[in-house]
Amino acid sequence: MSDVIDFEQPTQDDVQFDLRGLFVAAIRTTLETLLEEEMKRLVGGARWARMGRKDYRNGSYLRGLVTSMGHLEVAVPRSRRSGSAGAILGRYQRRTDEVDEAIVASYVNGISTRKMSKVTKALMDEEVGRSTVSRVTKSLEKRVEDLRRAPLTEPIHYLYLDATFLDARWARRVENVAALVAYGVGLDGKRRLLAVTIGAQESEASWTDLLRQLTDRGLTGVKLVIADDHAGLKAAVRSHLPEALLQRCTVHLQRNALSKTPWRLRGRVGREVGNIFCAPSLKEAKKRLEAFKAGLGQELPEAAACVEAGFAAATQFYAFPQAHWRRLRSTNGLERLNLEIKRRIRAVGAFPDRKSALRLITAVALETTATWGRREYLNMKLLQSEEEKPQAKAA
Repeated sequence: MSDVIDFEQPTQDDVQFDLRGLFVAAIRTTLETLLEEEMKRLVGGARWARMGRKDYRNGSYLRGLVTSMGHLEVAVPRSRRSGSAGAILGRYQRRTDEVDEAIVASYVNGISTRKMSKVTKALMDEEVGRSTVSRVTKSLEKRVEDLRRAPLTEPIHYLYLDATFLDARWARRVENVAALVAYGVGLDGKRRLLAVTIGAQESEASWTDLLRQLTDRGLTGVKLVIADDHAGLKAAVRSHLPEALLQRCTVHLQRNALSKTPWRLRGRVGREVGNIFCAPSLKEAKKRLEAFKAGLGQELPEAAACVEAGFAAATQFYAFPQAHWRRLRSTNGLERLNLEIKRRIRAVGAFPDRKSALRLITAVALETTATWGRREYLNMKLLQSEEEKPQAKAA
């Protein structure tokens, strides 16, 4: 007869299940202890005490609560006249704050309202419905308001503007609307997200509304606006920032020229047009433009005419410090932000309204640009030195 006892080693799932049960029990015990202390304060004494009592106990009721460790039920004591001790848990609250924060973070990072229940089921063994996710994510409205009302106390010398497009329900129909984004570079040389708005379309009225918000908040000192060649945008800039130069994005101009080029020549045209705007001086850029017109431009007159027509607007960056040129001649920084926004809204499809679209886009933009304040984007001392040179010569 063998004395060896067969012992089945617990699996990882068994260990996790047991640990989850222990943690849930500890959370329940902690909460019920706090509730009991609150009840002592309400009635003026501990259970069965008779001296100094202000009220009397009136049983308890079970309150469900979703925590990061799962669902639990807590016994909430009640009093006859002072109500229950549930204020500690929060009135009507059915989830802890950390669960709501996790839902908001998941939503911002790409989990749709439909799939959120699978995530919460896997993490907390509790499903959260679409309507609950929609209510929880309304907390993002504060981020929208904070960005919209933030005062601009320092000059913004470089202002970048661009738009992306999305589908949102409007007047009971799904329409394609424009999300307008603005960021700037101030005296410290760091990029800063300035505004996000939703317009019915990318038009002069939409850009005027965004620029009016910025000027009302204190926007000053703009020397260069970097944007695409949009007629409505240009009109809005001339109206609200008449002293600023307008730099046409060279990447957009290059794409416009390529759209007038056959596929077999697009690589060559792209390199030659890009080389024009990488010239070490405006004079050299003009020479390269002439060389392009005399060469490939003879075979592609439409592309050559497109580049020539946009050349003046696309070379405004030459009036600023050379070290800034690479980041002033295009809106590539905003393009990357727009790509991140599009990646996130792809999981949504069509938004139920423009307000919910603005909430999510603002949250994504703020999260994506959160690292901008950690490093210098441009050395703005170079701009100050350039401005001081003419004054020194005049003196």
